[in-house]
Amino acid sequence: MSEHIVEAIGLSKVTIKDGKVIDVSEPKLDYCPLFHHHRGMEKITKKAIWDNMQFRIDDFGMCTSNRQLRMKDFLSFGISEILSTLIKENVIDCVVMVCEGCGTLIVTESELVQGIGGRVSGLVKTSPIPELFDQLGRKNILEPETAKIDQTEGIKLAIKQGYKNIAVTITLAQDCLKIRELKKAHPDVNIYTFVVHTSNITKKEARILFDECDVATACASKYIREIGEAESLKTVGQSIPIYSKTENGKKFLEMRLEKIGGEKPKKENPEIPDPLL
Repeated sequence: MSEHIVEAIGLSKVTIKDGKVIDVSEPKLDYCPLFHHHRGMEKITKKAIWDNMQFRIDDFGMCTSNRQLRMKDFLSFGISEILSTLIKENVIDCVVMVCEGCGTLIVTESELVQGIGGRVSGLVKTSPIPELFDQLGRKNILEPETAKIDQTEGIKLAIKQGYKNIAVTITLAQDCLKIRELKKAHPDVNIYTFVVHTSNITKKEARILFDECDVATACASKYIREIGEAESLKTVGQSIPIYSKTENGKKFLEMRLEKIGGEKPKKENPEIPDPLL
């Protein structure tokens, strides 16, 4: 039996078994500008989440053996899009990320980065889907037998395979200290940290994550937004800002902007998630 748990729209925990949504918890957010703009979701409700998640399963095979793994660049601006650009421009060799049915894995192709990360975020737990292993390369999956999610162990696997310029997506503050130690232990390896899925983290977690990242997305986090607005070297976006903490992070954002033709005009009153958590 294939079981997957995704912390999805509005921080609702969604359980999927064998290609069907079987449970949706109460959302903590009422509104997300991204889902309003792209999916017409004016208010986040359990039914709206249920319908959207089942649509994703039926549309591109989320959490199933039919998962469509590749996606073209649609010239938008998000973490997956930035990472895809960095791979395409040979700035990084690989991304340590998370995919349903695989858990933590190493990805080296831009269309796979986009197709995996751009379609599904907030994966909390997953179980093996062997049909995906051949497409992604079994050796690139941290633990195929369990589909374990452990980003720092994923970095170790990438280093073991000889990669020297590694990007990693993280959500947990506890990973930051481990990544710092990995950087010390491997001075010949560049590790770039992208902080994602930040809604509802604590003030302390936000501080740790921002201090250790190259790039962070605001999501609905009031604390990441507070820190980012004060300290970001470059910020892109208003509704869901993406912040750069380091010069490398700033360069990464600028590379993506160049790819898509620059920033959009600023809005006077941008829509933001409600509430900020």
